[in-house]
Amino acid sequence: MRLSLRYEREGLSHEVTTNLAVIVAWERKFRAKAAQLANQIGAEDLLFLAFEASKRQGVTVPADFDRFVEQVSDIEVIDREDANPTQPAPSGDH
Repeated sequence: MRLSLRYEREGLSHEVTTNLAVIVAWERKFRAKAAQLANQIGAEDLLFLAFEASKRQGVTVPADFDRFVEQVSDIEVIDREDANPTQPAPSGDH
């Protein structure tokens, strides 16, 4: 799964995209599997993904995750790409 996230922090807007390393970091921190992330995603999940993706993409963030959370005023998913997209069912309309 790849997520593109946009967040506002200290008056600046940032856009980051998760990668496999970010998803694995999330799995390790929350002791969960990515499939659970696809079904139920909470604010803390989004913030952690943005925090990890930001660090990996060169965006300066605080060393402490909780400090990062305090500084973010808004976050949203702007694009989502599933690792195993479902193929559309064949139709009679070829």
